[in-house]
Amino acid sequence: MSNETAPPRARAGRREWLGLAVLTLPTLLVSMDFTVLYLALPPLAADLDATATQQLWIMDVYGFLVAGLLITMGGLGDRIGRRRLLLAGAAAFGAASVLAAFSTSAEMLIVTRAVLGVAGATLMPSTLALVGTLFADPRQRASAIGLWAGAMMTGGALGPIVGGLLLERFWWGSAFLLGVPVMVLLLAAGPLLLPEVRPAEPGRLEPLSVLLSLAAILPVVYGVKELAAGAAGVAAVAAIGAGVVFGALFVRRQRRLADPLLDLGLFAERAFGPMLAVMLAGGAVLAGYFLLLSQYVQMVLGLSPAQAGLWLSPASLTMAVCAAAAPHLARRVPPAVLLPAGLVLAAAGMLLLTRLGTDGGLPVAVISMIVVHAGVAPVFALGTDLVVGSAPPERAGSAASVSETSNELGVGVGMATVATAGFAVYRHRMDPDALPGVPGEAAAQAREGITGATAAAEPLPSPAATALLDAAHSAFTGGLHVTALIGAAVFVVLAVVTRAALRPGAPRPAPEPTAPVPGPVV
Repeated sequence: MSNETAPPRARAGRREWLGLAVLTLPTLLVSMDFTVLYLALPPLAADLDATATQQLWIMDVYGFLVAGLLITMGGLGDRIGRRRLLLAGAAAFGAASVLAAFSTSAEMLIVTRAVLGVAGATLMPSTLALVGTLFADPRQRASAIGLWAGAMMTGGALGPIVGGLLLERFWWGSAFLLGVPVMVLLLAAGPLLLPEVRPAEPGRLEPLSVLLSLAAILPVVYGVKELAAGAAGVAAVAAIGAGVVFGALFVRRQRRLADPLLDLGLFAERAFGPMLAVMLAGGAVLAGYFLLLSQYVQMVLGLSPAQAGLWLSPASLTMAVCAAAAPHLARRVPPAVLLPAGLVLAAAGMLLLTRLGTDGGLPVAVISMIVVHAGVAPVFALGTDLVVGSAPPERAGSAASVSETSNELGVGVGMATVATAGFAVYRHRMDPDALPGVPGEAAAQAREGITGATAAAEPLPSPAATALLDAAHSAFTGGLHVTALIGAAVFVVLAVVTRAALRPGAPRPAPEPTAPVPGPVV
């Protein structure tokens, strides 16, 4: 270790760009792990004899711990060094991936998924904060964060596609083994390409702040997921309320500390809070609509999982390309114009979904995905750069963790609100009295969801099965239309908010200095 301060670097070179390439891989992987089990859950549940409750924990424990620990890990990286935390998390993620792939029981898989969640929480804010360290030049940093954001957003969309392709050739554990070569590469190349910059006198990570942050985030995530699953009961609402209370206590505690876990001064920047809100709400719409659209192409249009994945892949490609191109476009079009225009474009893409029918709607669905993702990609790419760039260098990990927490909550909120609105319309339209010839038990099963309708139709005589499926397809498409209208309205509102936050004359964050963070460099 050297105690000398690194020399100023005006612009990044080949080593920094190679470092970015290394950082985007775990970012892509961690995002992919949220959704890669969507198609693998049935075979792994059968193989491990997992109960319904165990299946929920297998799916949810990863996201719970990633969301709950992001703020803590962001603050920890600011104190002990972001590269050190990243490499430790990579080693844990790789080892847990192997154990998850070869789990012999549902309990073992739940535990290994939990370890993956803890490790994933170390990776996300560390990678984003290191991008800010590698690229001191504001323009280069914006381009680099655009590529990083493209990888993050693409990972979630690629999860079901990759999972479906792997399941056609291998067993369910192969979905976890994807993480092993990525983490081996990160452990080998990280010490050579990534700098270690940390304060000469790092502050203490206060245990009470960590506990309060967990008590604030985890109940909210749990409550939102319960609402998304249709469990709109007292427990879900109480959990969200408890999270809000603990969140208020967390904020109060941070204001009293000289070295807080989360620097609340970040929210003093005029655009910081509004852009976080825009990314949260935009992510919510995107998550809810994409879930319904993926079910539409499979359950209504009848595509296989692999076919559906291939037809949904243009969304991933569009997101990656447009996120990477956004910083370059922003040099010609002011962000105060570019981002609202993108959100209006996304609203137009949502409105295209209202033209979907129960057959022949695949071209419209694909065009809608391309338009929506092209519109929102610049918002996430430039919004993330604004959030991270507004933080002082020594607090980059905290800023990155806030940005990531907003994204994760946005996905949960989208499932609980936007997607649930579509499902509510479906259930309302699936009136058992309007299904002549369909037994009451089958009609009740069909009302639970379109998957249930497909299963209920299989043993029925042909006329009754056709009537049931026609009604289910029509009801689900109607729910998708309502979801599209809600999404379009939200995007228009977000365009107005973004315009107000970024309008000319509004205070903007100061450019990051050209020298890296003062402190020991390894």
